[in-house]
Amino acid sequence: MKTLLGIDLGTSATKTVLFNEELAPLASASAEYPLAQPHNGWAEQNPEDWWNAAVETIGAVLQKSGVAADSIAAIGISGQMHGLVMLGENGEVLRPSIIWCDQRTSAECAEMTEIIGAERLVQITANPALTGFTASKILWIRKHQPEIYAKCKHILLPKDYLRYKLTGEFATEVSDASGMQLLDVPKRRWSDEMLNKLGIDPSLLARVYESPEVTGTISAEASRLTGLSQKTVVVGGAGDNAAAAVGTGVVEDGRAFTTIGTSGVVFAHTDNISIDPQGRVHTFCCAVPGAWHVMGVTQAAGLSLKWFREQFCTEFNYRQIDEIAERVPVGARRLLYLPYLMGERTPHLDADCRGVFFGLSGMHTKADMLRAVMEGVVYSLRDCVEVLRGMSVQTSDMLACGGGGTSVLWRQMLADVFNCPVMTSSSQEGPALGVAILAGVGAGLYPSVQDACARFIRRSAPQGPKRNAEYEPYYKLYTTLYTALRESFSRLAAL
Repeated sequence: MKTLLGIDLGTSATKTVLFNEELAPLASASAEYPLAQPHNGWAEQNPEDWWNAAVETIGAVLQKSGVAADSIAAIGISGQMHGLVMLGENGEVLRPSIIWCDQRTSAECAEMTEIIGAERLVQITANPALTGFTASKILWIRKHQPEIYAKCKHILLPKDYLRYKLTGEFATEVSDASGMQLLDVPKRRWSDEMLNKLGIDPSLLARVYESPEVTGTISAEASRLTGLSQKTVVVGGAGDNAAAAVGTGVVEDGRAFTTIGTSGVVFAHTDNISIDPQGRVHTFCCAVPGAWHVMGVTQAAGLSLKWFREQFCTEFNYRQIDEIAERVPVGARRLLYLPYLMGERTPHLDADCRGVFFGLSGMHTKADMLRAVMEGVVYSLRDCVEVLRGMSVQTSDMLACGGGGTSVLWRQMLADVFNCPVMTSSSQEGPALGVAILAGVGAGLYPSVQDACARFIRRSAPQGPKRNAEYEPYYKLYTTLYTALRESFSRLAAL
């Protein structure tokens, strides 16, 4: 029997899962590592910590499962996107990786926009210049640490550093490369125009593959450290959200998922590229060859409920919160919540906006406020859905993921406010399962990503919409509040 290995390099830990050919998990292991914040708004990690975690977890799953190393047909790697890994001539790490949540590059983003032009930037990279993306980090290093930039011979993304350590190959794939802001997203290749205008040597960048393509095999040194067979192939893999999409079966038109984690994501597959000229949502190449995905982001989804609970009702666990909020009628007795605790991405792209309770009166209780928080998060996610619908990206149903997706009440709110059926996936392995599927396609075990998902991904019975008409007036009022408060948010930030 052949097996498949999925490695998911997250921000707090790396998780490695071994699957059989039917994609049932045989063993899993995870290892954590620190995040450094040397200055306000900075976020860095040591790439060698990621490699040590991968070595540890690969060894652990081999030991736990008892399978022979040569049974592993292929490996897929998923990872946090946008991180900058800079290597020297001999493959040595030159400095800690500046990761996705680092915010130091505002000036470089403005510089990119001026050099390329705001409209042209979106046409090529499908996104406006954003501090989290990789290109602005490269410009920051060149400006502030020129001695390191001068030594740099290779630029990789986090998961692609693991690939290099496993195979000795400098390679990436289209979904993760889309978040560097150096890829021509419609053409699925590095953009000569971006590289030329920004003065970045194309030889620094890795070869770009499609996600299921084989990029190399396990090197002798990696085999010695991990116990893996040198015959095992490593495929392109995918960025974390693109991998999660495969792991939940969102690989065809009309399929989408909503994640309610700390932040919230609405992610839709599309076979035809669609780019929002205003840059309110991200368009990336997806892990299915020749297709794309569109993704809207709400900054404080589960974070909003976590914040409210920790500040005002620690006596309740999340199951109890569901029970309490469910007893409150739709609309939380005319109370609305704007979940802008951390500013907002989709659709406002406004770092200055902040959280608001609107309509608060002396009659409102803690239960009403809890219900309003949950509804406000769903309204914010509906904003993402509306942008997608305006781009002709259709969602016939929705999969609910993340911690919030386990809440029956929150799933029903999604079904009601989105006005479409909402389901959950039977698998909890997410990105690790997604890249295992990609590995299986690369190894020839499955004819396509879509075929593997159709055969092995199972979904729950759908929760259909019941109260869309009741929610609609509240959502319509919600959409007017940001516009009414936008100038006040800006004035508040300037005080």
